Amino acid sequence: MGSVRKRIAVIGGGIAGLAAAVRLRDVMPADTEIIVYEQGGALGGKLRTGELAGVPVERGAESFLNSGPDGGESPAVAFARRVGLGDALVHPAAQPAALAIGGELVRIPPGTLVGVPGDLSALDGVALPEDSADRDTGRPLLAPGEDIAVGELVRSRYGAQVVERLVDPMLGGVYAGRADRLSLRATMPQLARTAETEHTLRGAVRAAQALSKRTPGQPVFAAVDGGMSRLIGAAVAAAGARISLGLPVREIVRTGDRWRLTLGAVPDARTDEVDAVILAVPAKPAARLLSGVAPQAAAAIGELDYASVALVGMALPPGTPLPELSGFLVPPGEGTLVKAATFFTRKWPHLTGPDGPVIVRASLGRAGEQERLQLSDPELLENAHRELGELAGRKLPPAAESWIQRWGGGLPQYTPGHPDRVRAARAALPPGLALAGAALDGVGIPVCVASGERAADDVSSYLEEA
Repeated sequence: MGSVRKRIAVIGGGIAGLAAAVRLRDVMPADTEIIVYEQGGALGGKLRTGELAGVPVERGAESFLNSGPDGGESPAVAFARRVGLGDALVHPAAQPAALAIGGELVRIPPGTLVGVPGDLSALDGVALPEDSADRDTGRPLLAPGEDIAVGELVRSRYGAQVVERLVDPMLGGVYAGRADRLSLRATMPQLARTAETEHTLRGAVRAAQALSKRTPGQPVFAAVDGGMSRLIGAAVAAAGARISLGLPVREIVRTGDRWRLTLGAVPDARTDEVDAVILAVPAKPAARLLSGVAPQAAAAIGELDYASVALVGMALPPGTPLPELSGFLVPPGEGTLVKAATFFTRKWPHLTGPDGPVIVRASLGRAGEQERLQLSDPELLENAHRELGELAGRKLPPAAESWIQRWGGGLPQYTPGHPDRVRAARAALPPGLALAGAALDGVGIPVCVASGERAADDVSSYLEEA
């Protein structure tokens, strides 16, 4: 690598960018300068902890998967350990979740894969499947590498009700999107893989479940005691990077074997020179920056759409009665603005005692419903409070404290063919430039961490060879 001190730019200060910075710190020589450019005023992206009646409550992602597909710890858990928070990991209480259907809260049937059942007899009247449609036609459900919408596959095999009442609310909870628009390979990669060999959807779901090496009794989710903002702070400390806040990177240009970054507003723009760049920003800004240096990569990811959501946090008086659940999901057909709710203090018992506030967090808005979020904060709050009471089956007392967090264009909507487009984008990148973040491989914290680490490894390999 030579003795010249290297400089690496990480554009985007969300969890993917910070994971990239921490990995660079681990794999690059100690004198490497790592600069994280975040155009906003704070690091952390969609990870942000707020406070409600003295309790830390997430204003973005509230937890991450505890284990990876291989049964080992997820990249997010490994990352939390790396930045010194291994002892701060907490797990939700063993409380069931429900679906709100026709004014009733019914428990989510067990044993589904993101809402797709492997055993139709376990649906318990939640949805009536078209049982006869899932017959063996003598060939696999999907051709090798083929990608279709989740809804198309499930509808053709189980009928509309399973899609609308089970799969839509589950996918809506994660992506704020609709099953008929979301890519099977991007959202359920294991099911896509088993669908290449299995002849029935039942068989494919069971085979995908068998591939997942989850240890029985092990918690599915984990969070950080004190909140996700603590994870962000620990990552910043571990990365030892120079942090640049509030200055957008407007352009990147290749100059010889280095990169020139143009920062800030046009009249007094300044430039910076680095040896490698990691782009960890959403698809549209990434495509804009790539258009001059990797037009094919820009075209491959530039069309990705995003859904807007709003989160509402409410602190209800101590002792407010709620159903014995961790929360519930709402199918789109119910017509409510609320698409999901978490009984936060019940789900996370470490947060408060019996005399503490009862905290409920609700998620509002779905892909294609942006206009429904265009109410004032007080109107959104009033709607959410009323709907939550109706969905929970009892009028809720007024909230002592509340807040609204809007995430405009916050959640990527992976349409069929997305993984192929991402592969094409990565293949079209010039050496010394790497991509990371939720625009690529998935929205969860573990996949964002893994994408940041992968980008850091790509860049460090390039610099070693350079």
